[in-house]
Amino acid sequence: MCRGGYGCLVLRFFVLAGLVLLGALTVLAAAIGGWGWWLLAALLLVLALVGCYDLLQRRHSILRNYPVLGHLRFLLEGIRPELQQYFIERNYDGRPYDRDTRSAIYQRAKGIKEEQPYGTERDLYATGYEYLVHSTAPVPTMDATPRVRIGGPDCTQPYDMALLNVSAMSFGSLSANAIEALNRGAAIGGFAHDTGEGAISPYHRNGGDLVWEIGSGYFGARTDDGRFDEREFADKAADDQVKMVSLKLSQGAKPGIGGVLPAAKVSAEIARTRDIPQGEKCVSPAYHQVFSTPRELMRFVAHFRELAGGKPAGFKLCVGSRVDVLAICKAMVAEGVTPDFIVVDGAEGGTGAAPLEYEDHVGMPLTEGLLTVHNALVGVGLRDRVRIGASGKVSSGIDVVKRILQGADYTNAARAMMQAVGCIQSQKCHTNRCPVGVATQDPKRMRALHVPTKTERVVRYQAAVVDQATQVIASMGLTSFEELRPHMLRRRVHDGVIASYAELFDHLEPGQLLAEPPASWEHDWVLADPDRFRP
Repeated sequence: MCRGGYGCLVLRFFVLAGLVLLGALTVLAAAIGGWGWWLLAALLLVLALVGCYDLLQRRHSILRNYPVLGHLRFLLEGIRPELQQYFIERNYDGRPYDRDTRSAIYQRAKGIKEEQPYGTERDLYATGYEYLVHSTAPVPTMDATPRVRIGGPDCTQPYDMALLNVSAMSFGSLSANAIEALNRGAAIGGFAHDTGEGAISPYHRNGGDLVWEIGSGYFGARTDDGRFDEREFADKAADDQVKMVSLKLSQGAKPGIGGVLPAAKVSAEIARTRDIPQGEKCVSPAYHQVFSTPRELMRFVAHFRELAGGKPAGFKLCVGSRVDVLAICKAMVAEGVTPDFIVVDGAEGGTGAAPLEYEDHVGMPLTEGLLTVHNALVGVGLRDRVRIGASGKVSSGIDVVKRILQGADYTNAARAMMQAVGCIQSQKCHTNRCPVGVATQDPKRMRALHVPTKTERVVRYQAAVVDQATQVIASMGLTSFEELRPHMLRRRVHDGVIASYAELFDHLEPGQLLAEPPASWEHDWVLADPDRFRP
């Protein structure tokens, strides 16, 4: 693909100019030669008209940036999906993406009928395969899509969260057009849009409910020396569009290190939004300045909520160890303070660029992270005060059901939402050369992303996933998500052995850790200290 906005513009119009020039030469040759040249001239004219149409159409971002040439992608896909996957959408190290999941996202976003013949293509006998237990007597689907009330006893402005929402992706990482499409979709569809740590941009101001995420760089509420600006935060958090505020402790793609926005992406607009210098690499520290211990974290959460005018306040983390989670829970008990929500980010999640070592080897997967946080809160008797969100490769109705069964109250999606607005996973996010205008700040590239069209796709995708989740619940013979229990999800451990989540994991009783910790939790409970995070 072309490099930079100028190169992209040159390639885009070089194709058309080349066709026109070849057409002119062919007409000249035809006038001198024979009728065969006229056929070639007609073909070139058709290709030139196709190129003009590609530039003007609004359905396909690839064709808007790569007229004529972009049809190769759809040609390969039409001949055989496996060819398109092999030649266009493979990782740099040769590992293929999950084509079935990606196709389902695109189909739902585009409103295409997604049923397929000849049954599943998955290996149902593979170790680790999971399935939900359906009922012999399914029930009708629920009349209204449920929402989750977020707001503990210290919250004065609770918020009703949708089952699936837009996960944290910053303006800067994503283009202005992508952010605008996501927020317009959230406004129409009635779900929440997490800003990511890149602050609230003008493109978030399209009526969609916002979860304002504050990371260790305190972007958008930052003093000149990079510290948290309480006054600026309070002024912006008072906006009616901001429904909740979230403190980012860590993220699934790269837990334990800060984020980086390359200097090429730090435009004047992003610099104003984030309160940072233009054209300089933007780095988020790996640690926060507003707290250093679990107890200080809880005290800051209480202050955070107060500064936000009583709106729900919580934090997001990728779980590292059970000891740290228990230390935070001990601090909640000791201080008498609870967050209104905790978002658990799985290590398998992440949409931005990250070191391969962190992507593959650091952080707890979402399943274990959810079960850890859920059971820890149950064990200290605080689960009813804290809602849990799940983020990390959530893309289907089955994902929503499984994550709620594993301990979540609601889910967030990042990668799937990017694909709904046109991402093809070209893995150019960190280069500013995204071919479809999703993850770039190059105005010539982002013009390919037509906001009204992609807004419709975001709305359709979110609604389709939630509808499927409610349908699955009905197929299980349940009338609400609250009826989900661990024994309803099964896993093939190895040949001939299938176990439920009730058998595979320990599940605590309310207040059990405070009364008498079970043997499997006792060691970590003793090590947990509300006055320090253990290495």
